Amino acid sequence: MIAYLLAPDQAGHMSTSITAFGPTPEASEFEALGCENGHRYWWQSDLRRLLGYASSDGLDKAVGRAMAACTALGISVPENFEHCRRTREDGSSFPDVKLSRFACYLIAMNANPRKEEVAQAQAYFAGLAEIARQYIEKVEHVDRVLMRDEMADREMSLARTAWAGGVDDYALFQNAGYRGLYNLNLNALKKRKGIPAGRTLLDFMGKEELAANLFRITQTESKIKKEEVRGQRNLEATAHSVGQQVRSTIRKIGGTMPEHLPASEDIKKVKSGMKKAHREIQKVDKPKRVKKPTTDSADDS
Repeated sequence: MIAYLLAPDQAGHMSTSITAFGPTPEASEFEALGCENGHRYWWQSDLRRLLGYASSDGLDKAVGRAMAACTALGISVPENFEHCRRTREDGSSFPDVKLSRFACYLIAMNANPRKEEVAQAQAYFAGLAEIARQYIEKVEHVDRVLMRDEMADREMSLARTAWAGGVDDYALFQNAGYRGLYNLNLNALKKRKGIPAGRTLLDFMGKEELAANLFRITQTESKIKKEEVRGQRNLEATAHSVGQQVRSTIRKIGGTMPEHLPASEDIKKVKSGMKKAHREIQKVDKPKRVKKPTTDSADDS
């Protein structure tokens, strides 16, 4: 690991006119703590302090979700989160992470918004670019991206388990689970929610609906394995039964029946928007091109 020297002025007291996330770059301690080494970056330990967290443990979940969001969006994690060692003035060092501005933005989005410092950070990043403002205002977008990614993994795992159990027609097995949870066939459900032809319902589920289906899928797979369910009809019955039990639980706690939940924005558009936010935020730290002055040739005539 490469060791980086802690700038001596970072240990000094900031001017009273400067706040953690001031209204302008000149009045922002966040901007003052930015470092340059071929690209602009911030230390995670500094960001943690600015966000009002006393220890790294409190921020770990937000950092983990920020990294997972990058993975789900196809954005390089190492380019935005570089693990290394940071050297103190006394020569000792400690593990830290170099964060891009986009990484700081994602961490702020996933941190506790009830903390005043986090709310200020979110407002600060919202002011950087219009597209960033849109996605800070809808923090659920990050949750949906992460949950949709997890759903894809869990569905593949369930499919492998179902095939191993002797399923002949996976579409019928899959439909049985949806019938149990929604009391509707999948095609009727997609028509009811206005899902475009050829698209999966999962891409239009909101956070609440994704959570219900994630629970249904994981419990279906668990039951098949524990009870060693075999055969098409038995597998369908298991998928349907688990779906019904999840539906019953939602009803008991007074939740909204999943068929009544409105379709959410296409997850493909959400991902596209977040990638655009990444590009827009990257532009903030790109060196501005200075146009060379043009000189007109003297008229010799």
